[in-house]
Amino acid sequence: MKTRALSRPRHAMTIEKDVKIKMRDGAILYADIFRPKGAGRFPAIVNIGAYQKDKVWVPPADLEEKANPYMTWETVNPLWWVPRGYVCIRIDTRGSGKSPGLSDPGGWQETLDFYDAIEWAARQRWCSGNIGTAGISYHATTQWRVAGLQPPALKAMIPWEGWGDCYRDASFHGGIFQLYYLATWYATQMAHHLLGDPQEYNPDAFRNERLYQYMSHSLDTGWWDNRSAQWDRIKVPFLSAGNWSGHNLHLRGNTEGFVRAASKHKKLRIHTGTHYHAFYTEEGRRDQLRWFDYWLKGIDTGIMDEPPVKLLIRTGGGGMNDYKFRFENEWPLKRTKWTRFYLRADQKKPAPQPMGCEGSLLRQAPAKRAALTYSATGVSHAGVASASSTMLAAGATHRIGVSFETGPMKADTEVTGPIKLVLWVSSTRKDMDIFATIRNIGPDGKDVWEVGQQGQQVPVAKGWLRASHRKLDPKMSLPYRPYHAHNERWWLKPGEPVECEIEIWPACMVFRKGHRIRLDIQPRDGVGSAPYLHYPAAYNTGGENTVHTGGRMASYLLLPIIPPKR
Repeated sequence: MKTRALSRPRHAMTIEKDVKIKMRDGAILYADIFRPKGAGRFPAIVNIGAYQKDKVWVPPADLEEKANPYMTWETVNPLWWVPRGYVCIRIDTRGSGKSPGLSDPGGWQETLDFYDAIEWAARQRWCSGNIGTAGISYHATTQWRVAGLQPPALKAMIPWEGWGDCYRDASFHGGIFQLYYLATWYATQMAHHLLGDPQEYNPDAFRNERLYQYMSHSLDTGWWDNRSAQWDRIKVPFLSAGNWSGHNLHLRGNTEGFVRAASKHKKLRIHTGTHYHAFYTEEGRRDQLRWFDYWLKGIDTGIMDEPPVKLLIRTGGGGMNDYKFRFENEWPLKRTKWTRFYLRADQKKPAPQPMGCEGSLLRQAPAKRAALTYSATGVSHAGVASASSTMLAAGATHRIGVSFETGPMKADTEVTGPIKLVLWVSSTRKDMDIFATIRNIGPDGKDVWEVGQQGQQVPVAKGWLRASHRKLDPKMSLPYRPYHAHNERWWLKPGEPVECEIEIWPACMVFRKGHRIRLDIQPRDGVGSAPYLHYPAAYNTGGENTVHTGGRMASYLLLPIIPPKR
C-alpha cells in the first residue's frame, strides 16, 4: 500500500523540564515537555508512568533508533517526533519519580490523573488541542484505561503491546498467579526509586502493598474492574499492536481490544520479536506516524484505505527481518478452518526422555478411552520442593508432565488465530494446574524456536488454567476462545473427571512440511516461560493428575488452520 503524505522533519526542539501539572484534587505531577521551537500549535503525544521521566534508557546497539539523552523506556523518542511537528510529554505518575504522593501503578487514581493531564495539555498555547497517546506495555495499558473515561481531547491512540484485562492478561493466567514477573517488576521499580537518587525527594514511593493486594484478590469479583479496560466505553480511534512472542503479557489485550472495543475506527497489527525492537523500527514508526498524521493533523496518509488487520506471518525460526506482513480484513480470519486435533494417550505414565512423547494428536477422535497419569508437582534435582523459590523456577528447566504430537506435516500448514484446548482431567487432589505449550518440532526432532520478548527462545504459544477456575462465562465465551468467570472455585473431587476448556493465546506459525505440532501439558511452567513464571498450587504437592482421552472423554486441540488466499 502506498503512503500518500507524511510529516517531514523540519522543526528544532525546545525542552521544558519539571513542569507542574495540577490535578483535580490539587495534587501536582511533574512533567518534561519536548516541543517544536518557536510559534505554532501542534498535536501532543502524552505519556504517564512509573519509570521516571529523567531515567535515560540506553537501547541495544541493534535498535534502529539510536541512543540519545532523551530516550526513556517504552516511550516515543522526542528526537524523531518533535522535528515532525509533535509535542512529546512525559509525566511521572503520582508517587514515582519527581511526583509526590502514594504510588499505585495501574490504579484508578493514575487513570484519573492521565485524564487530567490530557485535558491540561490540550489547553496549552503550544497545543492544537488534539492529543494522542502512544507507548509500549505500561504505556499501553494506561491508554486502554484512560480511553474508557473518554477525555474530549484524546483523538487517537496507539496501545503497543499492552494488556487490557489486569486479571486475565497480566496477573492470573487462567487463575494461576504470574508470580515472577509481577514480583520482579515491583521489586525493580522499588529499587529504582528507593535505592537511588529519587529517594531524596520521594521517600514514600511504592508503599502500597501492591503484591499483597494482587494475591489477596485471587478471584475476579470486582476489585480488578478499575484496573482494566472498559471495552464498551472505548470509542477513540486506535491502532492496537500486539506481539506473537508476547504470549505471557503482550498479546491478549491487543486482540481482545480490537474485537471488543466500541471504537468505529480501529486497526490491529501483530509483529514478533523482542518487547521493544518493533516499536522503534522504521516500519513501526511509519505506521505510528501515518496513524497520528491522519487523526491528529488531518493528513491523508492512506492508512484508512488499507485493510484493518496487518499480521507478520511467522514461518519458523526467524525474527522481524525474516518474516513478511500480510493484510487481512478481520480477526479471527473469516476463511479459518477450525480443525480439531484429538489427543490419544499411547502410554499410561510419562516417558523419562527429555523429548519423550506419551501420546498422539489425531484428526479422528479415538473410539477407545485411555488415561495418562503424571505427578501434579514434578520433581527437580532437589526433589519436590514447592516452598522453595529457586526450585519453583528450576521446575521449568526440565520436562515434566506429558506430551502429544502430530505426525510430520504432509504440506506447509498455517495456524493463525485463537486456539482452544479441551481437556478431560482428574486429580487425586482438590485442584489441578494445567500449563499448555504448543511447540514446533523440526524433522531433526528439535524445537524450532522464536525470538521472545527478552530476546530469549520461546515456543509457538501458551495457555493456562487452574481446574477450580473452569467455570465459563457463557455470554463472553466464543467457540474458539473460552472466557472464564473466575468468580468462584469449583473444587475437584478426587478421581472424578471434569471437562476443562483452556484458552491458548493467539498464535501464528506456518508448520513446514515434515515438522510436527507438539502439545505439552504440565503442572508447572514449561519451556520458554521465563521470566514470566507462575506460582503453581502449593496444595497439590504429592498428588497425581490424569488426562483422559477418547470415547465420551474426547480431549482435543482446536487449531485455526488458514488456507491460502485465492
